[in-house]
Amino acid sequence: MFLGAVCEREVLVAPRARGLYVARAVYAGTLLGIIATCWLLVTGTQAIATVGDAARFGGTLMRILGPLQLALAMMSAALASVVAVGVEKDRKTMELLLVSRLGDAQLVLGKLSGSLLRTGLLLLAAVPIFTLATVFGGIMPVQIVRMFVVTAAAAAAAASIANAVAFWRDTTFQALAITAFLLVAWLAAGEAAAVAWGQEVAAMVSPARALFSSVSPTGGSTLPSFLGCCAGLVAVATGWAITRARAWNTVVHLRPRAEGETGSATARQASRPVWSNPVLWRELQTRAHGRAMIVVRVAWLLLFVAAVAAVVAQARSPRPDRAAVAIAVVPMVVASLLAITALAVTSVTTERDRGTFDLLLVSDLEPKEFVWGKLLGVLGSAAEMVALPLVLCLALVPLGLATPEHGGYLALGLAVLIFFVAVLGVYAGLSHTTSRRAIAVALGIVAFLFVGVATAMRIMVAFGGSFELQLAPFLAAIVGGAIGLYAALSARNPSPAVGWTSALLPALTFVAITGFLQGSSLQVFLVVVAAYGFGTLALLVPSIAAFDLLTGRTTTGE
Repeated sequence: MFLGAVCEREVLVAPRARGLYVARAVYAGTLLGIIATCWLLVTGTQAIATVGDAARFGGTLMRILGPLQLALAMMSAALASVVAVGVEKDRKTMELLLVSRLGDAQLVLGKLSGSLLRTGLLLLAAVPIFTLATVFGGIMPVQIVRMFVVTAAAAAAAASIANAVAFWRDTTFQALAITAFLLVAWLAAGEAAAVAWGQEVAAMVSPARALFSSVSPTGGSTLPSFLGCCAGLVAVATGWAITRARAWNTVVHLRPRAEGETGSATARQASRPVWSNPVLWRELQTRAHGRAMIVVRVAWLLLFVAAVAAVVAQARSPRPDRAAVAIAVVPMVVASLLAITALAVTSVTTERDRGTFDLLLVSDLEPKEFVWGKLLGVLGSAAEMVALPLVLCLALVPLGLATPEHGGYLALGLAVLIFFVAVLGVYAGLSHTTSRRAIAVALGIVAFLFVGVATAMRIMVAFGGSFELQLAPFLAAIVGGAIGLYAALSARNPSPAVGWTSALLPALTFVAITGFLQGSSLQVFLVVVAAYGFGTLALLVPSIAAFDLLTGRTTTGE
């Protein structure tokens, strides 16, 4: 009964239930839009004259939709699990749950079940869409079933890992960062297994490899092994969380020693000078982001070492594989951008959850001091996440894998994206009053940005042809992305700048993708700097100028 109560609270109370219907409708509509876009592309560039042509289209379509759903399911399950536990800690309600009649197993499994139920509903909404796609041929129902089984198992394992990490770490940011590291490490282990022991062994470990194996007509042999791997991860992570949940979240307060007990006065701790910007000082000089940040830093150093080892191995080969270099670099870059976004948004939402945000609003802090203090504090606290990806991109030049020109474009473009996601996180934290929604909006935009870019590139390559002719089929996706972006960013401040940002980012991102596929590096760099530079200013200026509107603070000078 108590397990059901925790699960019901997670699903119905926190997100207000209406969001479940909206999420399912948007997800199903997005899948339908992708199918329609692919069909318009293939019919506009080539003739579908035989059953074999339609079957080839159906098989290619499943290889596009399958990885997309896998990535979204794993990220959604992990994010929901971390936020479900992290919000309880930030609001100091975890102690109330621990002193209730709930057992440790009921608490851990209840949080996990509530998080998985959201992802499970999204997968159920996608079943009719994938079934509809089989009318083209090229794929059998059993392959669809295997695909959904692999996706559900990977999502359950990701949620279990995230749930255990969230109970372990004391802040939402640390839990999100370590979860991102572990998921990237899981995928990297699969790629290492593919190099060392072959594709079949990798399909037993890696979710991505298992998914592609499940789509293959003869790829069901590795499915039991992969399910066993996921079941092992779920059992270990959940058992670890149940065993240690109370010890991790119980703090023993020692009574300070009285002066008469020792015969000598207890020495007072010397006060520390505060900088001219107290927000920046608190971000960098205190435990604003939780204890033992060294764990996050060590995780990123390990990720950096693994990426460097993979890149050096390709540099030493007679014919370096560009795809292998991308596989080594891109996961670390994406994980860093997600972690920086999480740090930025939680630096604001944590203040609100702990009740210190109102104290800051009634102080004499100016908006620019607060916003710049948070931004610079985020970039300083996440120094490893900022510097190591840039170093990795620049290291491609001396290794002979990139020219100085391309290495400079890559590093400068990444620097623009890093600052953009930091500003996006702060803006989302100021714009949304609930922590769940703010974190979901900020991380959702960044995640959909990279997943959308990868999906668009896959579609363009799979259904080739003139890139100019592909603009019309992608127009619906561009417009839909602009509408969704505007709805997410204009929660409390529907400014013209946010409107222009929402309209330009999807369109210019499409231009950047086509430039990259055509080999125009300078065009990609200029478009990325223009698009995301303008987006950064469009979010940064309202964050300062409309600070009172975003936070609900009233001015006293009127």
